[in-house]
Amino acid sequence: MGEATGVAAVRVDDVSKYFRHRRLGWRGWEEEAVCAVDRVSLTVEPGEIYGLLGLNGSGKSTLIRMMATLLLPDSGRIRVFGHDVVEERARVRQWLARVSAEAGFFKKLTARENLYYAAGLYGCRPRQFFAEAKALLARWDLEPERLEVPMEELSRGQQQKVAIARALTLASRVLFLDEPTTGLDPKSRREVQEAILAAHREYGLTIFLSTHDLAEAQRLCHRVAVLHAGRLVAEGPPEEVLAGPGEGEEAFFQLIAHEGPD
Repeated sequence: MGEATGVAAVRVDDVSKYFRHRRLGWRGWEEEAVCAVDRVSLTVEPGEIYGLLGLNGSGKSTLIRMMATLLLPDSGRIRVFGHDVVEERARVRQWLARVSAEAGFFKKLTARENLYYAAGLYGCRPRQFFAEAKALLARWDLEPERLEVPMEELSRGQQQKVAIARALTLASRVLFLDEPTTGLDPKSRREVQEAILAAHREYGLTIFLSTHDLAEAQRLCHRVAVLHAGRLVAEGPPEEVLAGPGEGEEAFFQLIAHEGPD
C-alpha cells in the first residue's frame, strides 16, 4: 500500500480540542468549554484507506480539520509523514488536500473556471492543472461539455467528482475526505465511491475517510475507528469492528451505547 517509508502517514498522539461558547446564565454571560475531541490517538499507514465512523457531532470533522492544518489542537501532537502539522504547517500543506460534504465551489462559475481558480490559488499552472483534472473526470464518466456549465447545474454527485479531481490534482500524499457522499442519491454515492477507489488504485495515496455510512466504510476502508463523544472507542478492520452480536448498525450502536464523557 503506497510507498514504504517506515514512517506513519498520519500519527495522532493524545490530541484534544475544546470549543468555548458564551451562554446567558443566572449570573449573566458565562463561558463554557465543550470538548469536541478527547485524548485521541491513532496511526494511519502509507497507502491505507482509514475510515472514521461516528454520529453527527461525534468530533469527526474537528479531528480531520486538525489533521489537515485547519484547526490547532489544544493538546497532543499530530504528524503527517513525521512532520508536525503545527510547527511545519506550510510543508505539510504541500502534501495534502481535503474534500468535505460541501465542496466549496463558486456555483455561478463553471467547473473549468473553478479549477482554474484553484490552480491560481495554489500556485499551479492553470492549463496543466485543468488538463489533469479533466482527464480524471473523463475516466469517471463526466462528459467534457459538463465542465462548461455553471456548477449549480451539475448534480451533487458530479460536483463531488469535480471536488475529488481537484483534490487529487493538488494532493501528493494524503487525501482527507470528510463525509464526501453525504446527501447524495444512491447512484451518485456509488459513483463517488468508485471514483475514490479508482483514485486510490492509481495514485496509491493515503486516504482518511470520515463517514457515518457503515456500508461505505465496509466497502472502502482497510481499517476503521469509531469516534463517540470525542473519544475513540474501537479500531480495527471493518469486518471485526462491525461484527459480533448483531452486525453492522447493531454492532455500531452497541459500541457507543455505554460510551461518553465521564
